[in-house]
Amino acid sequence: MMSKEQQAAGSRAFTEEERRGVYRAIYERRDVRSQFLPQPVPDDVLARILEAAHHAPSVGFMQPWDFVVIRDAAARQAIYRNFERASRRAAEGYEGEQRKLYESLKLAGIVEAPVNVCVTCDSERPKGSGLGRKTQPMVDVYSSVCAVQNLWLAARAESLGVGWVSILDPEEVKATLGIPEAVTLVAYLCVGYVSEFGRQPDLEERGWETRSDVQSVVHLDRWGARAQDWPR
Repeated sequence: MMSKEQQAAGSRAFTEEERRGVYRAIYERRDVRSQFLPQPVPDDVLARILEAAHHAPSVGFMQPWDFVVIRDAAARQAIYRNFERASRRAAEGYEGEQRKLYESLKLAGIVEAPVNVCVTCDSERPKGSGLGRKTQPMVDVYSSVCAVQNLWLAARAESLGVGWVSILDPEEVKATLGIPEAVTLVAYLCVGYVSEFGRQPDLEERGWETRSDVQSVVHLDRWGARAQDWPR
């Protein structure tokens, strides 16, 4: 016979269909760059994915994130010019065929996406009273990245594409958006409906990189104890 605690936990269990939905969102999430449609994102849909982001786990329950929603065309054009300058500098780090491939990649949908979202981290936020941060100060940024992932998965469930633009000068972005100096820029995201979600990540499809086998990154009990036949 199940205890009251087990019964209570069972009442909160996911159905098989719900479980499949979670895994589908994880596996079908894509970093979208070139498939954005001009269709606006309704306010209620945007509110839902931001609420999902705000329900991310955070060390000490500090909730260090803020979300800057950018629809203004002039602001997005300024961010795009920032991207173009940063991308030209980044291209100089590659040579030969890899540079040609880099220069052929579509790496941002800043202008095409109807809305951009900038996710930040306020390390000085007093919420949480420093729990967990005294030994690992960087967990505030890690917590903000969890908010990005929540937003991304919720967006996929809403049939919205999200593209993370990392090729930017963060201080220029902060100046453009009026973000305080002490606040860290974590992610600049392009959000919108898309014409399609690729069967595989764009960079994998274009031959930039391939996904590692999970066995190559799993260690059992100690570093270096590879899980060649895991799971058994």
